[in-house]
Amino acid sequence: MTGRRTAFAVIGLGLLGSQAGHLLAYQVRFGAAAQQIQTSGAHAYFPLVAKTALGAAAAALIGALLLVGLARILSGRRIKAASEPSFVSLLAVLFSIQLAAFVAQEVAEAIIAGSRVASAPALVLWGTLGQLPIAVIAAIAFRWLSARVETAVWLIREIVRATIALQAAPSIAIPVYAASDRALLMSSVAWSRLVKRGPPSSLRISSY
Repeated sequence: MTGRRTAFAVIGLGLLGSQAGHLLAYQVRFGAAAQQIQTSGAHAYFPLVAKTALGAAAAALIGALLLVGLARILSGRRIKAASEPSFVSLLAVLFSIQLAAFVAQEVAEAIIAGSRVASAPALVLWGTLGQLPIAVIAAIAFRWLSARVETAVWLIREIVRATIALQAAPSIAIPVYAASDRALLMSSVAWSRLVKRGPPSSLRISSY
């Protein structure tokens, strides 16, 4: 992918992953009460947002896998990545986006609810516990898929172009004259007899 597309994809993945990290952070922090907290008060919006984010991430993953599988079927070979982004750099970017989204979300919820905003160390601690594992998984998946999807799209385009070019090429009709084996054999025998006999001699003509 190009630099701009990669940047947009990473930002989108980070925002989607932050919701999964939010779920994990609350589960670690509040345990069994996490679900009740995330569905009441200022958090009432969260279940819909989380489901939408997870659904979008799942749809993107399935679409990418389908592209890679289709390219493999059409080309008849394994799809290999030409180059892969750095895992450490990708993890750092994804984790930063997810942690920033988590902190902003927590601050906004506290302001809306009129409650006290948690301290910065607490936000960073719980955000790290929830967001870092999700960022690791997202970085691994994105690193594996991104380059292969790019190769798959290129292969599919080339196969489609080659197919269209073959269908558009004009067909040239070459006339073929068919003759039976018996006719060919008779013509060969007649020619050989004609060659052996030769033209009539002048002596025979003068004798008459």
